[in-house]
Amino acid sequence: MPLDLSPLWISLKTSLLATFITFFWGIAAAYWMLGYRGKGKSLIESIFIAPLILPPTVVGFLLLLFFGKNGPVGKLMETFDFTIVFTWYGAAIAATVVSFPLMYKTALGAFEQIDGNLLRVARTLGATEATIFWRISFPLALPGIAAATMLAFARALGEFGATLMLAGNIPGQTQTIPMAIYFAVEAGAMDEAWFWALAIMVISLSGIIAVNFWQELREKGRRAEGAEGAGEAGEAGGENLYTFDSSFESGGLFVNIEKILPSFDLKVAFTTDEQPLGLLGGSGAGKSMILRCLAGIETPSSGRIVLNDRVLFDSKQGINLPSRDRRISFLVQNYALFPHLSVAQNIAFGLPKKLSAGSIRVQVEQQLIAMQLQGLGDRYPHQLSGGQQQRVALARALASQPEALLLDEPFSALDTHLRSQLEQQMTETLAGYKGVTLFVTHNMEEAYRICPNLLVLEHGRAVHHGSKYDIFQHPTTVSVAQLTGCKNFSRAVLQSSQQVEAIDWGCTLQVIEPVKSELSHIGIRAHQFIFTNDSSQENTFPCWVVRTSETPHRMTLFLKLNSPSKNSQDYHLQAEVFKEKWATMKDKPFPWYVRLDPLRLILME
Repeated sequence: MPLDLSPLWISLKTSLLATFITFFWGIAAAYWMLGYRGKGKSLIESIFIAPLILPPTVVGFLLLLFFGKNGPVGKLMETFDFTIVFTWYGAAIAATVVSFPLMYKTALGAFEQIDGNLLRVARTLGATEATIFWRISFPLALPGIAAATMLAFARALGEFGATLMLAGNIPGQTQTIPMAIYFAVEAGAMDEAWFWALAIMVISLSGIIAVNFWQELREKGRRAEGAEGAGEAGEAGGENLYTFDSSFESGGLFVNIEKILPSFDLKVAFTTDEQPLGLLGGSGAGKSMILRCLAGIETPSSGRIVLNDRVLFDSKQGINLPSRDRRISFLVQNYALFPHLSVAQNIAFGLPKKLSAGSIRVQVEQQLIAMQLQGLGDRYPHQLSGGQQQRVALARALASQPEALLLDEPFSALDTHLRSQLEQQMTETLAGYKGVTLFVTHNMEEAYRICPNLLVLEHGRAVHHGSKYDIFQHPTTVSVAQLTGCKNFSRAVLQSSQQVEAIDWGCTLQVIEPVKSELSHIGIRAHQFIFTNDSSQENTFPCWVVRTSETPHRMTLFLKLNSPSKNSQDYHLQAEVFKEKWATMKDKPFPWYVRLDPLRLILME
């Protein structure tokens, strides 16, 4: 053991100071770069990580030029009779520079792992950026930040080349453990070199092992809590007791926006009141993008959004309210519950900060009762079932009394039985909500049950807007009819005011309503066929079953009109019948007769 232990104290002093500095600067730089979209991002990133890839002697040489007596900082400090070169401050600066990239990159990776929906939802709940950082981003990134801190400390502790260039090797002043090892080996003092080598390994590895052990304990605790919660979790039923404050009058929502996207241009204009409006369309139709523009998560290229006479966005006037000021709550597909906050804390997140602790507890308890979540306030999201998570997210969204509620496929992650239960509860909840509701789905039955009015979208355009009855009974285009579940279409040619030739079906049909000259297609839904023994009725044709397809309760029959089929793909129509009816008709000889009721025919432009 060497008599002089000063390298130990100098190393600890310089590395701890360097770690303290890089902790704050590294986190700040990582969080800033996470959201930075400006020019020169690649250049800035390269500068930040340069000390990680450059030889330490090169880093030390550059620091010497910068802090030396002829350097910009050196000249400035000379006026104050202060120097950095050949002092322990120089050693700390060298250690800070070389450890910064590890802190920065690891912290950036930790921030990037956070679900972006958590931050977006927090903004819609009125949280400021500072609140989001301290309550959401920092706690969730903490395991990664802890690992980054220990890596930075270990790197600072082991710094040699840059320190030697800037601070030199002055025993008792700037000689750190790595330099003590080097010069001990050079002098042939192998026992001393071994001592310092073991010392630096013990210090570095102890810190890293401690962080890993803490993370393992943390993960084991989460798994144990999750198992306990899963064993107790159940779906509560009961009456929906939710009531709403009527402190705001609903003036409705006006939207007229355009958003230019790489794949398509979104351009929609519509208005809606407190009756839930369903946005129905296939994937990529622009449904979710509309919600993101309304919530302030995305900025439209142009247009105007007005909610209850408040202008949220106006491209001409330069108005674009941030998410936190729009009074719009957003329920995303994966619910985006804050995993490190309890159920009660999640619900309370959007409540006004001026409320007393007692008022917050009362309001949270009211929400728990309303959503049948009594007794679950102290649990964490990972301890809840999917249905319970959805109800917590809905309670959180409604707790701040928003003027608009945006629901982005809230049932997509649930199984069929649970979806049905929560759909009924959602319908009851929305019936008592006095604000504007937009409900995004690609499930036409779900949209029909929940929303009185529908906006059908296709490739970023609204192709039909009206009541659900009008859209399902009288779809204006083939695409709208397909979205509403119609499976049978044929090109159509007008023969007379009440007679149409169905080209693809090989038949002529009588219709009830007068046919417009813009007619292009005719359709009929699969469940609206009439099988009959009376072949004399209008629109009745002989048919043969080409093949069948079975579901738990129905049979789909693929029919060929007027003649037998040549192969399994040679058919005209799909008809659906209940299995009980199929059992009574399946053994009858062909041809059967099918009637296409004129009242059921859909005429489309």
